[in-house]
Amino acid sequence: MKKALVIFSGGQDSTTCLFWALEKFDYVEAVTFDYGQRHKAEIECAVAIAKDLGVKHHILDMSLLSQLAPNSLTRNDIAVDEKIPDGASVPNSYVEGRNMLFLTFAAVLAKVNGINNLVTGVCETDFSGYPDCRDMFIKSLNVTLNLAMDYNFVIHTPLMWLTKAQTWEMADKMGKLEYVRENTLTCYNGIKGDGCGHCPACTLRRNGLKEYLGS
Repeated sequence: MKKALVIFSGGQDSTTCLFWALEKFDYVEAVTFDYGQRHKAEIECAVAIAKDLGVKHHILDMSLLSQLAPNSLTRNDIAVDEKIPDGASVPNSYVEGRNMLFLTFAAVLAKVNGINNLVTGVCETDFSGYPDCRDMFIKSLNVTLNLAMDYNFVIHTPLMWLTKAQTWEMADKMGKLEYVRENTLTCYNGIKGDGCGHCPACTLRRNGLKEYLGS
């Protein structure tokens, strides 16, 4: 039996990846990380979607991350950058080491449960310069995890080379576009569905949808 564990935030990308995994694998579980994100609605979204789809769902406490790396996604006193500030390489929504830690802890959970396929929605095409979304990083970490745990992990990144418009197209081809649009939370300001419309995540999501729909 081919099994997979999806790193699942309840947002557009990870939900699209969850539907992708459900088509590709015989058995799928999902894991969500509580890292002190300012909007608990994100976790509530993930819980609701996993329940709706009948997917076994784990929530892991990663609150230490918010102490180590203060950022606008975990601190109410830091406003979310709507663009990368002059002199900065990434916006303040970047959480240092997040994908590395998420994938590492997901790998531990997966091995304990006899799962060797990890699925994550990172993307190098439409991203804000986050270094841990790069294909090179994912390939490097895949090797490291295999060596560290003496286990044959395969990290799948179905969105890696897709634009946001192509991600919407992928959801549509699976018959899930409206589900993803209505039930996911991508917005950095914690607004479900189409979101606030002006944070970086909402801008990418809205522009991608407009491009895909041709409007």
